[in-house]
Amino acid sequence: MRLVLDACVLYPTVLREILMGCAAAGLYTPVVSERILREWVRATAKLGPVQQALAEGEAAQLRAQFPQAMVREQPGIEARLLLPDPNDVHVLAVAIGGHADGIVTFNAADFPRHVLAEEGIVRRDPDGFLWELWSAEPEAVAGVIARVQAKASQLAGQSFTRKGLLKRVRLNRLARAMEASAG
Repeated sequence: MRLVLDACVLYPTVLREILMGCAAAGLYTPVVSERILREWVRATAKLGPVQQALAEGEAAQLRAQFPQAMVREQPGIEARLLLPDPNDVHVLAVAIGGHADGIVTFNAADFPRHVLAEEGIVRRDPDGFLWELWSAEPEAVAGVIARVQAKASQLAGQSFTRKGLLKRVRLNRLARAMEASAG
């Protein structure tokens, strides 16, 4: 399964780490473009130059770790597409040009299902997508989340619960399901 990662799911570090960890575990193939990565890095600029520099380094790591994820921008495809937000057309064009099955995004209003369906693309909410991955491969996804939780706790100098960490990045359904299966 090939999925475009919209910039809005790359910006929260914990969510990006979970998504990329699942990709590294072979649970799906990520698809991005240079423009998507630039949008993510630009979003971090409001946190300051140090955070922006860190994001630039992480984007370089993503390119190196997942070279197959990189898809060139598709201006020819973009020219024929219409979305509610013209600034998101490039994301759909990358999905089409990159032969992706879907787009993982929080921006439901900007990617109407009927428009995506005409192109054979589905919109995936990160919570639902990761819940489905966990449902199919619970040990693999739980392992990724445990590593992200440990790293986040170490970097912050405080302990995060799995449930609390997942809820911070709007993965409420996944948090509830994992808690229910553990209890």
